[in-house]
Amino acid sequence: MLRIKNVRFPDSKDTFVLEEEKGVITKLGTSPSDKTADREIDAKGAILMPGLCDVHSHFRDPGFTHKEDILTGAKCAARGGYTDIVMMANTKPAIDTVETLKYVLDKGKETGIRIHSCATVTQGLKGEILTDMAALKEAGAVGFTDDGIPLMDPDVLRKAFETAAVLDRPVSLHEEDKSFIKENGINHGKASEALGIYGSPREAEASLIRRDIEIAAECGVKMEVQHISTKEGVELVRNIRKDHPNIYAEVTPHHLALTEEAVLKYGANAKMNPPLRTEEDRQAIIQGVKDGTITIVATDHAPHAPSEKEGDILKAPSGIIGLETAFTIAYDVLVRGGAIKESELIAMFTDNPRDLYGLPKVKLQVGEKADFTLFAPDEEFLYDTSFSKSENSPFLGKTLKGKIKYTVCEGRTVYEDL
Repeated sequence: MLRIKNVRFPDSKDTFVLEEEKGVITKLGTSPSDKTADREIDAKGAILMPGLCDVHSHFRDPGFTHKEDILTGAKCAARGGYTDIVMMANTKPAIDTVETLKYVLDKGKETGIRIHSCATVTQGLKGEILTDMAALKEAGAVGFTDDGIPLMDPDVLRKAFETAAVLDRPVSLHEEDKSFIKENGINHGKASEALGIYGSPREAEASLIRRDIEIAAECGVKMEVQHISTKEGVELVRNIRKDHPNIYAEVTPHHLALTEEAVLKYGANAKMNPPLRTEEDRQAIIQGVKDGTITIVATDHAPHAPSEKEGDILKAPSGIIGLETAFTIAYDVLVRGGAIKESELIAMFTDNPRDLYGLPKVKLQVGEKADFTLFAPDEEFLYDTSFSKSENSPFLGKTLKGKIKYTVCEGRTVYEDL
């Protein structure tokens, strides 16, 4: 039997005891049982929360395993407190067939956490012909996305929405109209001016969000705007959700914490799609979290080998790793910053993303499988090494406040730092 003492629920200072036996929670109370524990842990006031869920991770497997693979990605996830991961489908080959989807899901069973996957909307990520979405759903796809490549043909998009609505599966969209963009990954503004380029203007995001949410509303599909980055995008989602709450938006921790000026400081390790934007945009995103416009925090964990991020910033690929630091950074910006409560942040990492993809909720109750994470909000640590094969993060080398201490998935300890 495992006993964890001095643990607390979110928004409370009171501590209690959790006991787990044979993978099942047997006690949540103010005093321990009279049983002898095989192991006892002093949580020292750490927060008990359900295992986290990320709905936007790139594990680069198959095809780009020099950057990451499913096993190393899962280790990053467990270190970050995650017990559910939804993988994106822009691998090589893309996850557009039942065969490739089966490979991913079977390999995910080796990790110790729950690995789910989207399938692509279109064959080969070409934006032209829909995949066999019904067959992919039957094989286990939890949703559909061509993430990384915007769907530019509105007729293809409408057909995808209509099909997904019948299948009761969400469609998640990368909203950047490439016709506006000259150099992606860098905001058209201070950063691009300093680099002597044009960059990616905010209209690239706003124009596609405007088009796509209107079509989604007509089709009645569950749609998600991925990694929202602009004040205009937030306002568009805010207005549509008044009548269409099945339209969601996610935000990444880096868009919560950083602005375009980070590109000038960290170079390609702060280059991403959509790019980091202005302080005004960052504050609009935080307000969108506060008022319920944005309901999900997702990592967009996007590993790239160190050699790929070196040299000319314009040639470097976009994206950063983020699973290991996501909750820490979001807690700092949103809870320590006074925008929302601990329980509200945890919902953005647990119930809300699971609702989007129809995944079972994790219940912290006696008699339920032990599936939880401990987070010590006041513990500082130097983020100097990663479990990822890649190192592309502006937060590496920084001292961060708030640390994941323990992750348990279905009764199995998958990470601990105690």
